[in-house]
Amino acid sequence: MSANPYPLGLRLAGRRVVVVGGGAVATRRVPALLDAGADVLVVSPELTPALRAHVDAGRLRWEPRRFAPSDLDGAWLVQAAVDDPAAAAAVSAAADERRIFCVRADDRAAATAWTPAVTRHGAVTVAVLGGGDPRRAMSVRDAVRALLSAGQGPRAATPGAAVDTSRRSGPGREPAAGRVALVGAGPGDPELITVQGWRLLTEADVVVADRLVPGLLLDELRPDVELVDASKIPYGPSRAQEEINRILVDRALAGAFVVRLKGGDPYVFGRGGEELLACAAAGVPVTVVPGVTSSIAAPAAAGVPVTHRAVAHEFTVVSGHVAPDSPASLVRWEALAGLRGTLVILMGLKNLAAITETLIAHGRPAGTPAAVVQEGTTGGQRSLRSTLGAVAADVVAAGLRPPAVVVVGDVVGALDG
Repeated sequence: MSANPYPLGLRLAGRRVVVVGGGAVATRRVPALLDAGADVLVVSPELTPALRAHVDAGRLRWEPRRFAPSDLDGAWLVQAAVDDPAAAAAVSAAADERRIFCVRADDRAAATAWTPAVTRHGAVTVAVLGGGDPRRAMSVRDAVRALLSAGQGPRAATPGAAVDTSRRSGPGREPAAGRVALVGAGPGDPELITVQGWRLLTEADVVVADRLVPGLLLDELRPDVELVDASKIPYGPSRAQEEINRILVDRALAGAFVVRLKGGDPYVFGRGGEELLACAAAGVPVTVVPGVTSSIAAPAAAGVPVTHRAVAHEFTVVSGHVAPDSPASLVRWEALAGLRGTLVILMGLKNLAAITETLIAHGRPAGTPAAVVQEGTTGGQRSLRSTLGAVAADVVAAGLRPPAVVVVGDVVGALDG
């Protein structure tokens, strides 16, 4: 009889953790390591776009090559996130030589450490080990999360409060009727997904995720869930969207429950409507779960309300991904310049100089307060205050980068003391 594992909370802040592999498993595991403050090194010839975004933001280091035993020198923990048993065994052997605990995605029995099923509720982290059975651990974890979400502990729970897993497909279950849920994941903080959105995510057989969805949500998926990184799909934007639509329909018609997990809200510049129409044309039922949009949440997190009594009675949300002078633009920037309320611009950093020049040229005063919030509601949040005439140059000088929300209007200083 094998011994029970010893549960332990690792304090990894500033300590080296090596992740071998740059695919879907690593994409799911790295966010929790970053959340713990670990000094993460990823060793892999290739990375998913989600991991590359972490590299570009300076949150982790990447060695674009195959694993070498010396990669573990100075490490406290290693995760072998590869499906090649020989490669994973080489990582295990190097870890054993250095007395470093090793998590293996390919073979739990050969690992010296297991990754538990985790749920987070404010300052409380609950980690569940299911004796080597990930489904059992997930089921218990989901029940605990439901109780924590109720806010009053186990005695407040009612029958059915735990997550219903009866509709899941898998070994020992009848295939579920195929369906799709378009779920808004919120602006970046994993706790800002709705209760319904999280519940559907725990039931999913397939998750098709944007690069802007909170990584910690992916860390909570069942290990048998198929994770499709939508930002990795090739071709241009239109062809990529066609491929996403095809994946949603094909997986659902095969009997899977598919969650299309989208940053913010599915319909706010998220092309969720196109996905719904594609599913409807194929006869696939769709559930739409609204999400907290960054257009409101990111400014709020930076102390900027989009409306305020006696300051602004309106706010307009506009996409800035197309330049104002482009024939493809559908925005009447001259009309927006004449509004007195708040203007919120998403996806506008690339064209910010042209946008601000156009607004000023059509009458919006150059001294109008402006703010930019990068990665709002996350640990990487940065913000700056400026004016309409200077904000484009200030963004460049500060090194701000997408994703970012631009706010123009007197509300920028409404809450200042």
